[in-house]
Amino acid sequence: MMGLWDGGFGAVEVRRVQPYEATKAYACPGCHRQISPGTGHYVAVPADAPDLRRHWHKACWDRR
Repeated sequence: MMGLWDGGFGAVEVRRVQPYEATKAYACPGCHRQISPGTGHYVAVPADAPDLRRHWHKACWDRR
């Protein structure tokens, strides 16, 4: 776990997903490109709305 980030919509828990844990493809909300299976990335989970979690490329999250 990387901790919490307040992005204007309340606290968000940010976790690292290791390459061996990444078994599905996701669309990154930062660049709208695919995060391929086997690619390490971050998942951001809003504390008040865990069903709105989003998967981000590491670089996109850092640039947000």
